Parts: sequence; structure tokens; C-alpha cells
Amino acid sequence: MARAASLLLVLLALIPPGTARAGGPAPAAVHAMEEGWVDAGGVLQYYKMVGRGPPLVVLHGGPGASHDYFLPWLLPLARTHRLVFLDQRGSGKSEKLDDPRGYTIEAMVEDLEAARRALRLGRIDLLGHSCGGVLAQAYALRYPQHLRHLVLASTFSSTQALNAVFVRMKERMAPELRERIESAEKKGLFGQGKPFERARYPADYMAAAWGEGYFPYLYRRRPDPNYDPVQNGNMAWDLYREMWGSDGEFVITGNLTSVEYLDRLGELRVPTLVTVGDHDETDPELALATHRAIPGSKLAIIPEAGHMTFVDQPSLYLRTVRDFLLGSR
Repeated sequence: MARAASLLLVLLALIPPGTARAGGPAPAAVHAMEEGWVDAGGVLQYYKMVGRGPPLVVLHGGPGASHDYFLPWLLPLARTHRLVFLDQRGSGKSEKLDDPRGYTIEAMVEDLEAARRALRLGRIDLLGHSCGGVLAQAYALRYPQHLRHLVLASTFSSTQALNAVFVRMKERMAPELRERIESAEKKGLFGQGKPFERARYPADYMAAAWGEGYFPYLYRRRPDPNYDPVQNGNMAWDLYREMWGSDGEFVITGNLTSVEYLDRLGELRVPTLVTVGDHDETDPELALATHRAIPGSKLAIIPEAGHMTFVDQPSLYLRTVRDFLLGSR
């Protein structure tokens, strides 16, 4: 009897950790991560891939940010989808250009298509947040045949309409804050301060614009306690100035002024979900206009949420996106 017990102990010791035993819990799933650079379309694009299932490509905003702010918030979608995070040209870990005039939505559309082919993704689900949603719309208009679903998150389809929202946003500010912001803008936002500061916004402008001005529209239910408006300035400034412009946070004067898609969105036949926070800096009226322009689209206004809807309402946001992607196959 003692020998039999010893043999049983030896056999149990040989079972790899995490292996299911009769009557015991199932082994935990392992979601291995793949990362690298796609050398396609003339630009080395950084990608990070994790999960199983149909590919869901995720596009960050900024312009000039990176995929990092999606993590860990969107990771639960890896249980049903192969998540593919891409850093756009000039952003994050992707290759930068000598000439910033190459930073255009049109060029990024072709980068995305080149990455889709190089990674052999086939037809994809596509989620674009903020300025990434602009890129997602442009891709959908250019390559609708490669899309299964489209999710447009806290974005805009008309720069003119967004600039009008910014005018109202400034009007609602406390007079003292508005005066500080406008004074800095009149002085000029670049070439100020110490040599290491001159190619970016001054720290006091970042604090006023992104901290006091934007913060109420970024978060609502769960403000990020680690949010730092100065750290938020860690971005691709050459790209940002080319695309957004150099005149401040509350007006787009760069090449994004070409974004006027509302008259074309009626061409889309891709199942589309438009999401927005009810306190979003990209006002719900912009999401409503996009929803009305896309035949058969769905609109989800996330309650008690700002621009970072998936931070304010993570469970609700993920359920909304997952139900849409899995329920409209």
C-alpha cells in the first residue's frame, strides 16, 4: 500500500503545472503576445498581437500618440478576438519620416492596408478611437471589401463640426482659464522656453489646456488618478503639428482640415457601431451625425463617460463592442 501511494505521488509530480486533473479546475488559457515591425508600404510599422479569434485591428488617436493607452483596458477582447494594435507611421515605436508632409490620413490608409496584407489578416474588424476613428473611416471608404465590422469610437467625421464644438467648449470655460489659454495661444505655442521645450507646447499650456480645459471631457465616472497633462505631451510633435496644427488645442488647422466625410459615409455598407461618451470632448452630436450618415449603423452613447469611455465604463464598453462584433456576423 505504501509503495502504491509513493508511485501515485511520483505520477502527480510529473503532471505539468496547470494541467487539469479529474474533478479539478480547467487550466488557465495562455494568451501569448506577438510583436514586431511590418516593413510594408515603405514604412516600418510596429504591431502587437494577442488573443484568438477573428482579427480586430485597433487604431490609436492623437494624432501622434501610440497604442499604449488602450492597455490594459481593451485586453479582455482577446478572449474572443485576435487583437492587433498598430502604431501609425511616425507614432509610438513605428518609423519616423524625415519630411512631416508624409503624415497624412491618406498615407496611413495605405499603411494599414499594407499591414493587413503582410500579417495575412484577411477580412478584419476595425476599431478606431478619436483620430484613429478618422483613419478607420477613411480606410472603410477606400477598402470596404476588407472589413467585417467597423467600430468608430469617440471620433468625428467633420473637422468643421469639431472646431465648432471647440468654440463652445472654450465659451463654457471659467473666464480666467480661457484668458490664460488664449494669451498663450496669441503669444505662440512653439519656440518658447528653454531649448529642450521649444518643439512642444509649454508646460503651463499643457496643464491649462489638457488638464483644466480638457480633463472634464476626458473622464467622468473614473478619472485616471495617474493622468498628467504634461506627461500627455509625450507624443510625436512633428506629426501632431502637421496634422492637428500649431495654433492650439481648441482648433484644427493642420491637414486634418481635409476630413469632411459626412457626404460620403452613405456609401458604406459595412456593419458599423458608433460609440461616444455622454461627456465626450467629441460631443455626442458628432457621433449622432456620423450614425445618421451610415446606413444601418448602431449608436451607443456611454453614460457617465468622457473621451476615454473604456476607462470610465470598462465593463459596459467591452460588452457593447463584443456584443456588436459577435452578434452581427
